[in-house]
Amino acid sequence: MARYRFLVLNGPNLGALGKRQPEIYGTSGMNALPALVEKVLGARAGDVELLHFQSNSEGALIDRLELAREEGLHGVAFNAGAYTHTSLALADCLAWIGVPCVEVHLSNVLARSEPLRQKSHIGRHVIGVVAGFGMLSYALAIQALVQHHEKE
Repeated sequence: MARYRFLVLNGPNLGALGKRQPEIYGTSGMNALPALVEKVLGARAGDVELLHFQSNSEGALIDRLELAREEGLHGVAFNAGAYTHTSLALADCLAWIGVPCVEVHLSNVLARSEPLRQKSHIGRHVIGVVAGFGMLSYALAIQALVQHHEKE
C-alpha cells in the first residue's frame, strides 16, 4: 500500500495534453507521468499512489479539491490552466482546505508574452510552484510533495 496518495488535478484544455499546442505544452500526455515519477523518485516511487482528475469546469475543480480534503489525500499537484490567472474561487478553496498543493505549469509562465499569464491567484495558497519543464513539472511537483511530508 502506498504511503502517500496525491491528486494530479488538471484544469481547462489540459485533457488534450500532447495534442494541444505542442510548441508550448509539449508532445507528451498524462500517460507519460508514471514513468517520469518513477525516474524522479527512484525506488521511492512505490510509496506514491497518483489519482487523476481533469475538468474544464471551475466548479468541478473546486468540488474535487474539497473531496481531496474529505478523502485525506496527502497533496495535490495542480495545473489550473488559465484559471490560475483568473479564479478567485479556486484561490479561496485552496486557502481553506488544508491540503498541501503545488502549482504546476508545463510552460514557463513568467516568460510568456501575455502579462495576464504572469500572475497567479492561486500561488499564495500553495507550498510551491513548478513551471517550464513540460510533463516533468508534474513529477517534480510530486517529489516536492513527498519531501514536504518527510520534513514535517
